[in-house]
Amino acid sequence: MVKAQIEIAPETNQVLNIIKAQYALRDKSQAIEKVVEIYTDEIMEPELRPDFIRKMKKIKKEKSIKVDSFSERYGLN
Repeated sequence: MVKAQIEIAPETNQVLNIIKAQYALRDKSQAIEKVVEIYTDEIMEPELRPDFIRKMKKIKKEKSIKVDSFSERYGLN
């Protein structure tokens, strides 16, 4: 765990207190982690999400199939 001493605006402090209360968290450190979790899930591009990377690595290990003609295979003629 990394420890950091930070300065935040009073409005940010209020938001962290609201998040802390809303999710029944013990301290502002957990509130900051929750904000980052929400940011990751809702805003971050899927290609950068850790769960997306794990999923792609799993798919990469799967056996592939050979397709001679994509349009014939999937009826796009």
